[in-house]
Amino acid sequence: MSARRHLLVMKFGGSSMGSAERIKAAARLTAEQHAKRSVVIVVSAMGKVTDLLLDSMRKAETGDESGLEANLNHLAERHVACCRELLPSAAQENAIAGVRGLVHEFSRIARGIMMLGERPPQSVDKAVAIGERLSALMMAVYLDVQGIRATAVNAAQVIVTDTVFGNATPLMDETRARAATVLLPLLEDGVLAVVTGFNGATLDGRPTTLGRGGSDFSASILAAALDAEELWIWTDVDGIMTGDPRLIPEARVLDVITYNEAAELAYNGAKVLHPRTLAPLIERQIPVWSKNSFAPEKPGTRIVAKIEAAGGPHAVTSMADVALVSIEPTGAAPSGAKLMSEALSALDVCNVEVLVITSSSYRQNFCFLVRQSELVRALEQLEATFALELTHGYMKPIQVDSNVGLIAVVGEGMRGTPGLAGRIFTAISRQRINIIAIAQGSSEITIAIVVHRDGLERAVRAVHEECGLGHSLESAQVVPKTSGVQ
Repeated sequence: MSARRHLLVMKFGGSSMGSAERIKAAARLTAEQHAKRSVVIVVSAMGKVTDLLLDSMRKAETGDESGLEANLNHLAERHVACCRELLPSAAQENAIAGVRGLVHEFSRIARGIMMLGERPPQSVDKAVAIGERLSALMMAVYLDVQGIRATAVNAAQVIVTDTVFGNATPLMDETRARAATVLLPLLEDGVLAVVTGFNGATLDGRPTTLGRGGSDFSASILAAALDAEELWIWTDVDGIMTGDPRLIPEARVLDVITYNEAAELAYNGAKVLHPRTLAPLIERQIPVWSKNSFAPEKPGTRIVAKIEAAGGPHAVTSMADVALVSIEPTGAAPSGAKLMSEALSALDVCNVEVLVITSSSYRQNFCFLVRQSELVRALEQLEATFALELTHGYMKPIQVDSNVGLIAVVGEGMRGTPGLAGRIFTAISRQRINIIAIAQGSSEITIAIVVHRDGLERAVRAVHEECGLGHSLESAQVVPKTSGVQ
């Protein structure tokens, strides 16, 4: 138990592991903390490697042998070159042999896919985790060379999940037991564990992956399983910002936000964390820091359970690659409530997230927002679910509007800010932008607004300015605008 006290879990993303230079920088950050307390690190694949692995499996599925071979060569060459730049000559031979062994393992799976002509989800999960295993291998060897005893750990040995391949959920009790068996002895012996992000395994050992944001999720799972004192997530940005700096030059880094705010921002398009990342930490109240490995001197953003700050909005985010799906019965039967229930069940079956949902009480029609990447899957499932209703004209054809974007205004305590929604809508209307749909959950932490895609960026900037988000939290509730069109 003593090894858990003051334990820090740190996660390094793809940009932080993207080259020999960045791995060295990540190792320096690790060494600084390892000198003070126990550390476990979680690593992503090198930048773009996961995409390369997925593309290789697509090529294998379609029988593109030359394309697969070229990808395999590129995969090996990139990691071998990194080993040569990263390590002294005496340590290179074993590391390069390890790299080639992992590339061969991936090649064997890919060629099995080529023989089958399809990609079984279990095979995909096992294969795509090779990227993280390559990163963990190189980082562990480099730390060892620097005098820090380290070992690469495949998270499939530690993180136990359900059987939803491609988007698995951890079984926390079983994971805590595995962590105590696999990781605690290393910690107690002073060995630094370099754990693969993104992957796990079922109770019977079948490989799984954790879906979008999987490496961040891995780190939070391990932090919770080990009762860590803190989790630091290293990325290539200074922290969580009040808005996208590419759209809003005056956007600033937030010093501190709550778990709920961070999850809402991530769910609605912010790129720093995935909302599932925070779930394992909330019960144990483990604080998270979002920090920049390219500028480690900057403090970053701290994510905690509760903050004492002014109410009202703290940040605004947006999503452009979304689609609005509308469903409407032609008469009183079937009821809109029944259609909505069946539609949501259908979306759950095909693992499609609903970003926003709104309904009309009289006409019994409703619409919901989904990601463009999930639209085809959603429509196929909905059309199969409502085949009878569509055939017999009990409901109108499903309508899709892909020319839309989502704005989400996020902040604890927005219900205590009178007139806030009116100010936000007025700021958007000043830009001559039509609001298509509005939703606000019962917690009132987020106001979600759907607008036409061509006005999305202007609307985001207008809302950020109206809410005074370029200023400190204490002054975030600014005097409403009185000027005309901006």
